[in-house]
Amino acid sequence: MNKLIQFKNIVKDFDGQLVLKGINLDIFENEFVTLLGPSGCGKTTLLRILGGFLEQTEGNVYFEDIEISNVPAYKREINTVFQRYALFPHMNVYDNIAFGLRIKKTGEDVIKQKVERMLHLVNLDGFEERTVTLLSGGQQQRVAIARALVNEPMVLLLDEPLGALDLKLRKEMQVELKKIQEEVGITFIYVTHDQEEALTMSDKVVVMNNGEIQQIGTPIDIYNEPENRFVADFIGESNIFAGLMIEDYLVHFDNQDHVCVDYGFGEDEEVDIVIRPEDIDIVNKGEGVYDGVIKSLLFKGVHYEYVIETEHRHYIVHNTDLFEVGSEIAITFGPEDIHVMWTLEAY
Repeated sequence: MNKLIQFKNIVKDFDGQLVLKGINLDIFENEFVTLLGPSGCGKTTLLRILGGFLEQTEGNVYFEDIEISNVPAYKREINTVFQRYALFPHMNVYDNIAFGLRIKKTGEDVIKQKVERMLHLVNLDGFEERTVTLLSGGQQQRVAIARALVNEPMVLLLDEPLGALDLKLRKEMQVELKKIQEEVGITFIYVTHDQEEALTMSDKVVVMNNGEIQQIGTPIDIYNEPENRFVADFIGESNIFAGLMIEDYLVHFDNQDHVCVDYGFGEDEEVDIVIRPEDIDIVNKGEGVYDGVIKSLLFKGVHYEYVIETEHRHYIVHNTDLFEVGSEIAITFGPEDIHVMWTLEAY
């Protein structure tokens, strides 16, 4: 894939407050990239700088190797879909989608072909004459996406576009968005604080916090190989605690040495450990790594969530078998279930 967008040392200062602290990021053609992080981490600011709605304090933005910082928003081959869809309430579905093409003085025959193609792409065939204010939230979002895509941009920016939808519809639209991106074959850059959205749709996830990138990787990399405590804690549920890396493939925590699969740390280096709840098994007392007592359980639909108290700490465990609260059991896990990370201070 060819490199399409480059952020080089992007800094953004709002009245003395650093919102972005030297962002460096490459985005490639036809990627679905998600900027993921908590509110205030800088992800929307970065998106708005790319769209031309904000100007960075320092750094450069390149589009196809051309610096675009001084290019106005309307001249960039980029369109944006916002959380509030900003549809025109006095126009029907057809006219909303056609609006940008008419501004460009495109012929009506061409407009008709393109609008019909977009309606089919977003599964709104037959909705041409509908008033947009009478559409559901999901249908309005589809219109907003069609209106952005009909102009055939090279990049589509999506700023938390599913935030106003209910849970079931949000899940359906996650699948639809990925399908649309694959069909139109352009780059999508998506902003969200929802970890499930990021893991479900993305080719590449960029985890941000406090104006800095914490990790870049595929959804599988981000979930299974978090680089620090923040990423491990933000992406899914985790058991996270301090440990000591004795040497390559051997880590110490909770008063025991454990064989692991990690290496490249210094000897006797302080590290952080993460063990995902689904990677811990419950076995009979005396047959596992640590004995413990089940302190609580929650039914989560596909599994039970247990809090298990051992001599050293409480572990969160996900298991499909039902155990009674108060049961004396043991927990066990293997070397591949232990993930060793740099401490945030070292990182």
